[in-house]
Amino acid sequence: MTAVPAGDEPDAPEGDPPEREDASHRAGHELAGLRERKKQRTRLALIDAALELFLAQGYEATTIDEIVAAVEVSQRTFFRYFATKEDVVTSFLAEHDQVLEDALAARPPEERPFTALFESLRVVLRTIAGSDPADSERFRRVRQVIEATPTLISAQMARYKAAESKLADEIARREGVDPLADLRPRIVVAFYSSATRVAFEDCARQDIWDPETVAARVEEAVALVERTMRDWV
Repeated sequence: MTAVPAGDEPDAPEGDPPEREDASHRAGHELAGLRERKKQRTRLALIDAALELFLAQGYEATTIDEIVAAVEVSQRTFFRYFATKEDVVTSFLAEHDQVLEDALAARPPEERPFTALFESLRVVLRTIAGSDPADSERFRRVRQVIEATPTLISAQMARYKAAESKLADEIARREGVDPLADLRPRIVVAFYSSATRVAFEDCARQDIWDPETVAARVEEAVALVERTMRDWV
């Protein structure tokens, strides 16, 4: 029996040559990638249709039936992607929460908590500002729908609370403290979150929706926290 060179796979026990197996493997990956791209297109089509309807006739007045009809899919398909109508809006922003959490976990361990939060926020803001035009338009529409809908403002606050809890846990881990016994992780995250909320709300008040401008305003607001605490407290 011929030895298999180091790093090579042994021959198939029978039948197909390795080249055919490799081709089948590649084809399987390509098919899986195609399915994922198709799923992503369907999800984005549902988001876009929903946002268009929400802005045209109001969030409360829009039904799931109308959303799926606009995309020509079934309710069953809708519920594969979203648990509720509310989730169509909040899940888009939840993706930014995950970017922030991942960025914070990757910050240098010696960095001070607020600085680590601020630098992680920069990653999110660059993601928003540098996104493709379609994503920028979705971001603008999502913010407009939320600001016009009390129900979604409440949902947004619940999302903030959940995100803040995860950030506080990460700050506690980084600082080696017990998040249940030590209030400091929650306090520093509350400062950070308040600054970002104030900035987003101020942009809405001034009818500023461009992602790059919003990103710059949010960054300015968070940077202002340190000066405000030093000068006013």
